[in-house]
Amino acid sequence: MSGNDAPAAQQDLQHIFRWDLDKTYLHTEFDTLLDIVRTAVEKPEGKRTVPGAATLIRELRAAVPSKVTIVSGSPEQMRNTLEAKLRLDGIQWDEFVLKPSLKNILRFRFKALRDQVGYKLPALLAARTRAPSHVVETLFGDDAEADALVYSLYADILGDRLGDKLLTAVMEHAGAYPDAISETIRLANEVERTDPVRRIFIHLDRRSEPGFFGRYGDRVVPVINYFQASLALVGDGVLSPAASLRVGAVLMNDGGSSPSDLARAARDLMARGHLTEETLARIASAARDDTARVPLSPATRDELAAALATVKVTAVPREPTTIDYIAALTDDRARWEAARAEAKDAKRTAGKKKKPSREP
Repeated sequence: MSGNDAPAAQQDLQHIFRWDLDKTYLHTEFDTLLDIVRTAVEKPEGKRTVPGAATLIRELRAAVPSKVTIVSGSPEQMRNTLEAKLRLDGIQWDEFVLKPSLKNILRFRFKALRDQVGYKLPALLAARTRAPSHVVETLFGDDAEADALVYSLYADILGDRLGDKLLTAVMEHAGAYPDAISETIRLANEVERTDPVRRIFIHLDRRSEPGFFGRYGDRVVPVINYFQASLALVGDGVLSPAASLRVGAVLMNDGGSSPSDLARAARDLMARGHLTEETLARIASAARDDTARVPLSPATRDELAAALATVKVTAVPREPTTIDYIAALTDDRARWEAARAEAKDAKRTAGKKKKPSREP
């Protein structure tokens, strides 16, 4: 199903941007049963977009002949609500895959309700079989569960760096059902091995340590906000400096960020080796360009340009990484389960504080 009235022609298509939805594009809570119920009944206008995400998608659409595909773990029954929310945000998409949760329940496949590897990996591979071989990809996910792992598996399959034996072992370790494993192996042997994945962005909704994701290599870029993602995309030659500044402007106008906040975000990204001084200098220069269509006052643009111009960090070089997927899955699962438990505890504590005291 498409939300795009004029999709890029296959022969003109240059780039595919694949997005997760919950905690990547939308602020979604699903740590407790009450969270899940609230999310299920929430109206489209009540759902909150992560600041800068909608602007980034629109800028990517305008920058290059592209497609936007969404593969989300939300249940298929939420399609109408989620599509209505995307339309409210002015988002166009070309493919939108949701999890067949009810079907899994009716088949007593309860493990599939939580399994992301056995659901998302074959969905991504199936989508790739419909893409021209020359098209490159950029992927967007979050740190709530296994996006960095799944996306890296996907990239290494398409780059011919992952054999069937290891892929089977990883999926078994992840708890995927045998038919999901078989379908994934079939698709992995059907897709062309053109190594198209250029970048994987992980939105740190859980505030995970960026260093944790170093095990997945430099292709994976953890970001605290979408201004950081836009900075890296300027360096990749995907976005213009002005487009990055328009994403930053949303964080300032709607998200409460200041020029110094954006400069700190740039410094953090540069320290981790995902941004060069040359790229940031181009962005700082564009902030002073009156033709850049950045929705900030001239004084604020000057302040932002000055703040960005002061960022100079020497990144620590990193050696190329060969991913140990079994170890990564074990560590990643421990990380996201600990984060979920912490979120539950925080909500219980907050709930207790809200209860009125019964003392006289």
